[in-house]
Amino acid sequence: MSLKRIFDIVASLSLLLLLSPLFLVISVLVIVYMDMPLFFTQSRPGQDGKIFKIIKFRTMRNTRDAGGFLLSDEERLTAFGTWLRSTSLDELPELINVLKGEMSIVGPRPLLVEYLPLYSSFQARRHEVLPGITGLAQISGRNAISWDQKFSLDVWYVDNHNIFLDLKILFSTILKVLTKSDIDDGTGVGQQRFTGNY
Repeated sequence: MSLKRIFDIVASLSLLLLLSPLFLVISVLVIVYMDMPLFFTQSRPGQDGKIFKIIKFRTMRNTRDAGGFLLSDEERLTAFGTWLRSTSLDELPELINVLKGEMSIVGPRPLLVEYLPLYSSFQARRHEVLPGITGLAQISGRNAISWDQKFSLDVWYVDNHNIFLDLKILFSTILKVLTKSDIDDGTGVGQQRFTGNY
């Protein structure tokens, strides 16, 4: 077992226990403001493109129009959900993914499955390691930088990652979250969708 995996197990288990009161409070508030289910799960590609279910706290209602279709993200996103995203607390359940070995504390963020066929061979190298709760792109601009910049940072991490770099990224992430910097790209709901290389 690698040092990185040992760190992931110890860190995720410790944080799940330490933050259990916060988990309980957020769980109650999610149910109050958005009803059940408590978690948002979605298929994401992990290491080597293997698909897993990422777990987050819900930030949007399941409101539908007269035809039964979900309203837009902007219409379903609640004020409490916006706050959860701005503090990154919606991502705390991903510690469960880390404990299960589907994610790491630090690594390239897991993106959408539909992006897989859109990557160049260079961009696809981001899947050579486990995806992370936070990563180099998150402390280097997050949603304020371009897709090309994000992918370059992801691949650089793949080629250069070590425990000391992970600790640096982790501490930088804490500072980013506390200052709420680079959370949004200006659209109000997060990063723009990746549409491929043209």
